[in-house]
Amino acid sequence: MDNRCVVLAARPQGSPREQDFRVETRTVPKLEADQMLCENLYISLDAGFRNWMDEGSGDNVLPAMPLNEPVMGLTLSRVLESKNAGFKSGDLLMARFAWEEYTVTHAGDFISPIGVAEYPLNYYLGVLGDTGLSAYFGLMDFGQIKPGETVLVSAAAGAVGSIAGQIAKMLGARTVGISSGTQKCQRLIAELGYDGAVDRTAPDLGQAISAACPEGVDIYFDNVGGPLLEAVLDRINPQARILLCGSVAAYNATEPLPGPKNLFQLTTKQAHMHGFMTHLNLPRYDEARAELAGWIAAGKLVVHEHRLQGIDSVGKAFCDLFAGVNFGKTIVALKP
Repeated sequence: MDNRCVVLAARPQGSPREQDFRVETRTVPKLEADQMLCENLYISLDAGFRNWMDEGSGDNVLPAMPLNEPVMGLTLSRVLESKNAGFKSGDLLMARFAWEEYTVTHAGDFISPIGVAEYPLNYYLGVLGDTGLSAYFGLMDFGQIKPGETVLVSAAAGAVGSIAGQIAKMLGARTVGISSGTQKCQRLIAELGYDGAVDRTAPDLGQAISAACPEGVDIYFDNVGGPLLEAVLDRINPQARILLCGSVAAYNATEPLPGPKNLFQLTTKQAHMHGFMTHLNLPRYDEARAELAGWIAAGKLVVHEHRLQGIDSVGKAFCDLFAGVNFGKTIVALKP
């Protein structure tokens, strides 16, 4: 059986370009003992995977991606055939497979079974997948939001930020989102319920943050890092919590970014900064999904999606993330 896949044709220099990826047709191998064959229905595009596209970028989280091999990513998949005792034909999985139509695996990859899908399957890569779960675990475990506090979210129109702002609002916070351009900032308020918005392209970003957060920042949900983090640290309140979810500013950097020069703010404000990795909470996925699903059913959580179609669109969809094209979760449907 033919298997169309997207391989890493070249290591991106700065922001990824469509020519960094190439679609190839390969043959699906025969199943061996303990393996299963999965059909990938949707592919999730996540900026964080850019981190492992550079040579020598492997770490204790994931290995560096090899050239001319299928690109690693998250998928929503269905088991077609199984010789693995833990899975059967028809099982639905949210998994870390590759940008390809079919995957053969020993099930040693990161896999989160879906069980009975009560919502559209694409939700299990977005609001009920790692992006929605990142917003949930970050705020619920480490945010400790008190009603009336100001929560500032960077990349607020992205997959994680679009959910984080809504959760913070439900918990009684005053929410402010940072995004690029007037149109996106207006959509944050009109469509996601943010109380205020900051245009990241403003001439004086620090002043713009101060204007939107006149009483300071109690919680900063950081998806960007870099100079933006430094600007926010100058405006945090005593006992502030900075939640480190992502670092988009560093993914495409061609040389190391300078660290924030004002980390002493954490000391003088008795604040704390906490990084977290969502996939380490795999045993709690069902708990978090149930809570998020309840908010969706009650109409408290709005889902936005930037969708493309077909394996040929995957490289473009990934590049769109860094061009700021998306509003909400970026996803590619591989089947009509």
